Amino acid sequence: LFMYKSVGVIGGGSWGTTLADLLAKKGHSVTLWAYENELVREMQDRRENSLYLQGIRLADNLCFTDSLQDVVSDKQLLLFVVPSQVLSGVLAATIPYIQAGAILVSASKGIEVDTLKLMSQVYEELLSPEHYRRFAVLSGPSFAREVALEMPTAVVAAAADSFVAKEVQDAFTCSYFRVYTNSDVTG
Repeated sequence: LFMYKSVGVIGGGSWGTTLADLLAKKGHSVTLWAYENELVREMQDRRENSLYLQGIRLADNLCFTDSLQDVVSDKQLLLFVVPSQVLSGVLAATIPYIQAGAILVSASKGIEVDTLKLMSQVYEELLSPEHYRRFAVLSGPSFAREVALEMPTAVVAAAADSFVAKEVQDAFTCSYFRVYTNSDVTG
């Protein structure tokens, strides 16, 4: 199983923290970005995100930052889990730092309120064709706390390129988190 030397997770809410923790527990080298620097400090010092995942201890090898440049630079896999209403601004701010060949995954839920665009449409609009070819969506019926407690969950990694979907599947799948692949990014 290929391990990513460098994973950046952008979004320190319950779902972003849970997925970052899952990836770190699998042995990936993961840095989690949160907007609130006091939350970053708490997660570093206490190994807990009490704001969103109270009582869940985070993996010892999980790193934290409040710098978008640091979380994105030189990362092989980028997971965006920010609220839909701030995605376009956060994504635009990270684009200059995304390395060629990185796989980009969206796990944000919802639509952009002002434009009614789907998250995948925001990515397609903002990313270069090269980056968008390596884009996938991770979605499914899931609850952050259940996954954080390692309850069995199944989701889908959808990407236009089956290789990208398989890479995402391999990165995330573990004993309690099963990832299926699909080519229907919109669906």
